[in-house]
Amino acid sequence: MSLLFKIGFLDISIVNMIDIALVAALLYQVYKLLKGSVAIKIFIGFLSLYLLYLLVRALRMELLSAILGQFMGVGVIAALIIFAPEIRKFLLIVGRTSIFSDDNVLKDFLFFWRKKENSAFNISPIIDASKVLAGSNIGALMVISSNTELKFYAESGDILDAELSKRLLISIFNKYSPLHDGAVIIHKGRIKAARCILPVTEREVPAQFGLRHRAAIGMSEATDSLVLVVSEETGQMSMMKNGKVLHNLSFQEIREIINDYLNNEDLDDRFENLSEYDLTTKRNLAVSGKS
Repeated sequence: MSLLFKIGFLDISIVNMIDIALVAALLYQVYKLLKGSVAIKIFIGFLSLYLLYLLVRALRMELLSAILGQFMGVGVIAALIIFAPEIRKFLLIVGRTSIFSDDNVLKDFLFFWRKKENSAFNISPIIDASKVLAGSNIGALMVISSNTELKFYAESGDILDAELSKRLLISIFNKYSPLHDGAVIIHKGRIKAARCILPVTEREVPAQFGLRHRAAIGMSEATDSLVLVVSEETGQMSMMKNGKVLHNLSFQEIREIINDYLNNEDLDDRFENLSEYDLTTKRNLAVSGKS
């Protein structure tokens, strides 16, 4: 082991530095995952107790070390229960970015005989229906998936498996329709299900976002889908991807984003984090108030 330097009684090697860097990177990713949610406070509490445990062990305080050690043992199980949604979200992110994910080059090389399916389809019915819904201030929530049918979420509503059409989307979201209360899941040019229940984000969201927007953000956090929202109050169009948001979009922008998503292009740079969006909104309101 190559020794770099010593700090008191500690011998610091190259392996130790790599270890510290990897742990720091992991903690930063966990912080980004939990940022803005109630879970971040619980995580900081657990982390503080663990650092205290390491400190009392280093100082050879045996009684306090034993008590905190027992708490740490139970704390791991408690953390698995408390952070179950966050752990699931973390594993989903790892699955998307692993070497065997759908859009990974290595997987394409290893399974070269399997032709990659084109997930693009005619999205004009979505755009045309959105124009009618937005013009009439009718709320809508559409989940567009390129990779999976999202069966778990589809089964929470009513299975349709119908061909995508403008009239059908308008009929579903009509306020007198029994299917309007919930989300529509669209996959490969077909409406898989309607009246679907989506997971609601636990993060703090801008005040102008209602339950429909919170569900859209939660769905984009839990899955790799693209979510389109039509506001019932303002008729404005929003889209969510990976927990990020784009608000007040034009129909041309929506068409471009959906087509790029279906063509497996990277969209992360186009979307804003909730904190950045909230800050931009407040700044714009302040400017408009002064004028």
